[in-house]
Amino acid sequence: MNYYIYDGSFPGVLTAVYEAFYTKEKPDKIITYENYQYGLFDNKIEIKTDLAKSDRVYQAIKEKISLNSLRKIYNAYLSQEKDVVYLLYQYLKLGFKIGKRIDGYLNNDLVDQVSKISSRVSKEKHLILGLLRFKKVQGGVFYAPFEPDYNIISLIAPHFSQRLSDQNWIIHDRKRKVAAVYNKEEWLITEMDVPNKIFYTEEESFYQELWQEFYNNIAIKDRKNSRLQRQYMPRRYWKYLIEK
Repeated sequence: MNYYIYDGSFPGVLTAVYEAFYTKEKPDKIITYENYQYGLFDNKIEIKTDLAKSDRVYQAIKEKISLNSLRKIYNAYLSQEKDVVYLLYQYLKLGFKIGKRIDGYLNNDLVDQVSKISSRVSKEKHLILGLLRFKKVQGGVFYAPFEPDYNIISLIAPHFSQRLSDQNWIIHDRKRKVAAVYNKEEWLITEMDVPNKIFYTEEESFYQELWQEFYNNIAIKDRKNSRLQRQYMPRRYWKYLIEK
């Protein structure tokens, strides 16, 4: 069984796809170094990320398949679901065969799976854009912790770099221990451990209390609809919502 082992990055995925198209040893699995468990009869093929190769695949997807497919592929990759990279390889084999028509092949199982995974990631992105809460910490930086189901930090950072362009901020995915850090000019993603304690400014503590009081008093008890609230504010995100 041929195992393609890559570094977990999106350029690494595209490099693996390139190698799969241009080498004789086709993959049966494409997984990260972290998830690989040695098997006695495995043929382990290490894929070293090559930006020139990944860029060729990236451009080929845009030109020979579609920009929409490229978005779906990236979203599905961010899901980090089991075997998703091998699924994307199969999807691309079909895409390079039939071209732009793939967007209409919704009855095809490969196309359907990739579309559904991509939609789930996109849905969470839009939910988080409305639920992320920034809190001002000592030093003047606005800090927003969250624990999304999917690895969507690269999807939401561009939005806040425009909405909060005049502030220094950190969006921290505590589940994956990575953060998007913005310095009023540009943002980047870096590793970041979960801090033992966060020290908020006095002003922030005051506004948190004010918001909680407003939230509790503005609600009309007789019109409370917990089911509808959970639909728009799923319980798994409540941990970092100030009002909850």
